[in-house]
Amino acid sequence: MDKVHHIDPTKTKDLQTFLDSMEKVGVLGAGRLGRAAGIIQRMFEDSECFTFLSMSGPMVPGGLRKVVSQLVESGKIDAIVTSGANIVHDLVEAYGGAHYRVPAGKDDYELREAGMGRIADIYVKEEDFEKFEKGIYTFLDELPEEKMTTLAPTEFLRELGLVQKDDSSILRQAALRNVPIFSPGLMDSMLGFHLYTYSTTKQLSLDFVKDLRILGEIVTQTKKTGAIMLGGGLTKHFTMGSTILKGGLNMAIQITLDRPEGGSLGGAPLIEGVSWQKMQTESNFETVIGDATIIFPLLVIGVLS
Repeated sequence: MDKVHHIDPTKTKDLQTFLDSMEKVGVLGAGRLGRAAGIIQRMFEDSECFTFLSMSGPMVPGGLRKVVSQLVESGKIDAIVTSGANIVHDLVEAYGGAHYRVPAGKDDYELREAGMGRIADIYVKEEDFEKFEKGIYTFLDELPEEKMTTLAPTEFLRELGLVQKDDSSILRQAALRNVPIFSPGLMDSMLGFHLYTYSTTKQLSLDFVKDLRILGEIVTQTKKTGAIMLGGGLTKHFTMGSTILKGGLNMAIQITLDRPEGGSLGGAPLIEGVSWQKMQTESNFETVIGDATIIFPLLVIGVLS
């Protein structure tokens, strides 16, 4: 049996050696973190592995925008599956807005009066959402008529990404590098709401079934699939479910705060996916319990260093 190797703080001077130390500890959260780092490294280094990044929860407002856009820019991520909200918050910043820390002592009634919306201890100004709305309507006004009813959501998001000027934008970097962004819950967001309101005056619709055809072609044409899943819910299921066409993922990690007792997918251990053919029987996977806004950048910076 392997021994637990204790962390030596005198020899752990950077994130890479820290993650190596976690793997050598090998147990509890430390072991999970160390093994997850190893799996991510294998995904990034394996040229035959098509790597998905799925994101639920406030990953962009929570500080991960540049982490994700730089992973796309460097060619480490091949496709993104995300909530509509993360797309919206990426665009809020692309159109000149920002995310802020909630002022101490402010309650939600005061924030509402001040024109601010709260996400945990983050807030966004109403005026920044107005910039976002104006940018979306300008984009839609300039979209060629023949594309109004023929685009899949991934194609629509690529068109939207190509007109962005902010190099930190996830949509821009994905569009420039032909990295598809799938958002099965796109309509459940402010972007979806603006698409609806625009469609009340002009003909506009997105083909979500076409997106599944695009995803199906990707999965069936790849030799291996890997996934880094931040949070659970719809984006996790969409990522894992698509790989049923190939018998499941070959490599995967999930970072989640959800618990398994309620039977939700967000808290489900990845081993459960084996029975659904969402994970290969010989796949390499790990679950890390914790806050993705802390753990994910630690893993990425450590692996890339």
